[in-house]
Amino acid sequence: MADIEGSSTATWRAVRPSEGILWLSRLTTRWWVAGGWALELFLGGPVLDESARRPHADLDIGILRRDVLQVLSALPSWEFFEAKDGVLTRLCEGRAPRADVHSLWGRPANSTEWLLELMLDESEGNRWVFRRQRQLQRSFETVIRRSSHGIPYLAPEIQLLYKARAIRAQDQADFELVAPRLDADARAWLRNALSLTDAHHKWLPALDDPTFSETLADVAPESRAGTSVTPD
Repeated sequence: MADIEGSSTATWRAVRPSEGILWLSRLTTRWWVAGGWALELFLGGPVLDESARRPHADLDIGILRRDVLQVLSALPSWEFFEAKDGVLTRLCEGRAPRADVHSLWGRPANSTEWLLELMLDESEGNRWVFRRQRQLQRSFETVIRRSSHGIPYLAPEIQLLYKARAIRAQDQADFELVAPRLDADARAWLRNALSLTDAHHKWLPALDDPTFSETLADVAPESRAGTSVTPD
């Protein structure tokens, strides 16, 4: 829970990607679904109806930091707050977030429920840059994928890299479900990225184990939907 200028409030409404598409329809810049919903889209789950493999308490949307003012101007009836170190600071109209802020919470003006979290990603030219290890770069064509419904989402190996920093129960569950289904290139990229950021990361042995991808290869994702985890 974060403090807003001294008052404690953080009520989120669970939002599906289909709702986010409507709100972001005016954007002409790059954006993509991130967080747990990105992994749902990768797995090919039923994201346009009422079911999901596990609860998701919010909707994370990735954008490039360089595009943030254009994104905010496309949502004129919304208000956004910088989220940093457990404190929310109102973002004044027309002002870009501080350089050390990587997340914006958003909601329609006068609403008490948060609906969107904008994740600010770094870039150089036509390449995505991982801010925690800037030598990790990818072309946008490999960073942003599209679901069968045309919804843009963050490549699963990159989403797992973000989740790897401070692993919660749902992050471990996501890794065990998604990592075995990565193709060879994506799996190798994630292994290399983890090695650069934490040479002793707990996921590295599994990624090095050739039998890991075989463990769940014949298990349909839907059969694991009952796994109980904390919502995003």
